Amino acid sequence: MTERLDGPPDPRGDDGDAVAAGSSPGPRTPSAESAPDPATGTTPDAAGNASDASAGSGTGAAAPPAVPSVATAGPAAPAAAGTPKAPRLGPSPVMAVLFLLPGVVLLGAMVIYPIVYSVFRSLYDAGGENFVGAENYATIFQDASTLTTIRNNLIWVVVAPLLVTTLGLIFAVLTERIRWATAFKLIVFMPMAVSLMASGVIFRLVYEQDPDRGVANAVLSSVRGVFGSGESYPDARPRENDQSPVTAAQGAVVTKGSAKPGQAVLLPLVGVKPADLASAATARPAPPGPGELAGTVWFDFTQGGGGQANQVDGTEKGLAGMTVEAVRGGPGGEVAATAVTEADGTFRLTGLSPGDYTLRLPRSNFEASFNGLSWLGPALITPAIIGAFVWVWAGFAMVLIAAGLSAIPRDALEAARIDGATEWQVFRRITVPLLSPVLLVVFVTMIINTLKVFDLVFVIAPGSVQPQANVIALEMWRVSFGGGGNQGLGSALAIFLLVLVLPFMILNIRRFRRDNQ
Repeated sequence: MTERLDGPPDPRGDDGDAVAAGSSPGPRTPSAESAPDPATGTTPDAAGNASDASAGSGTGAAAPPAVPSVATAGPAAPAAAGTPKAPRLGPSPVMAVLFLLPGVVLLGAMVIYPIVYSVFRSLYDAGGENFVGAENYATIFQDASTLTTIRNNLIWVVVAPLLVTTLGLIFAVLTERIRWATAFKLIVFMPMAVSLMASGVIFRLVYEQDPDRGVANAVLSSVRGVFGSGESYPDARPRENDQSPVTAAQGAVVTKGSAKPGQAVLLPLVGVKPADLASAATARPAPPGPGELAGTVWFDFTQGGGGQANQVDGTEKGLAGMTVEAVRGGPGGEVAATAVTEADGTFRLTGLSPGDYTLRLPRSNFEASFNGLSWLGPALITPAIIGAFVWVWAGFAMVLIAAGLSAIPRDALEAARIDGATEWQVFRRITVPLLSPVLLVVFVTMIINTLKVFDLVFVIAPGSVQPQANVIALEMWRVSFGGGGNQGLGSALAIFLLVLVLPFMILNIRRFRRDNQ
């Protein structure tokens, strides 16, 4: 009876009553090891011996019912030795190392090694034989030419990024309101497809002093020609003898005697270059009308000889475009009337009251003609090169800012307009604040580019003014390889430039990480 209630005795004897170490008391849970073999129909016991599932037929006792499994608080049974592991996601570490190795080698050879060697080399003299410590770094702040480069770099950092960012913002905002925005962006961005070396060659020609070759001075000369006064003859002068009716006075030419309305006055000049009169008309006398002073200003010289001094001869040329003034009360008196000579040199002064007048050719007639600005001179060379830099990079700034502008929610802009905000208020208080992250990225990127500028300065600046236009990157090359032969100081300049650029690079990287997060 006891045997029937407690179940059949364990064939292992008394040892089978002991509970395995680490197992929890209670009903035994079936495991994979106790599952019946589908081929033989047997079930292995705890000791690993197979028992027939129908063993009860030999003993005459029915098999005990299966006990349902119950979760226990003890540790789970160990997995079977043949259970496969989960597959690895991604490539193996060996494959990742093989792919990274070429990039790491190039990075070390092209970046890390030059930086480390430059730091080491900057501590030695020009020949690399004697250790000088920080002497090269001290020379940077003591040498006059190097201080000029630092001053120029400061001008670049302050002016160029601000101009590029401002123009890029203006272009990006305005192109939203025009139909041909794509064509305009393409034209503005096109300089980015040109190398800085080629851009320097282009602007070297643009800034030529001669208006016939330099586009900048040709434009300025044309504008001055439209709004300026007439012709000028810087070489013209009166004859220096007593018979000449005119004389020089404080840069101007005045008549020796006075004239009254109704008289004809002759103003002969000499010294004009024949090339300046190649297309001039033949001079002729001008008979005066009632109440007016008339006369002729001409080049009193007959090529090949002949002719009469102080008289208009048939082959002599008139001086067109000269200003003539009628002055009351002597050469320094009040101007009563003004006229400009015609192509044949004639003029007429009308509206004069009766009296004596002195005729004067003001000094503006004898000033050298405007030939533009000296863009490549010492005074304007740095602004000129900055202008070329802005021309190259304005398209880059415009594209980035336009991309940020397209991401601005239009609801905010329309709400401001509905509330009565003007376009300027919408731009200043909504558009610019929302674009501030993009503007900061563009501005910092331009600072990095200005600190590294080399090509434009090297190509545009002539050799005579290159010391006035010098920057740190160009000075580093000049000291090391351009004839200076001092690679110790050149290495110190390279490290100094790296220290200047590094904070802005870190700022940009942190900004990118924040945006990605």
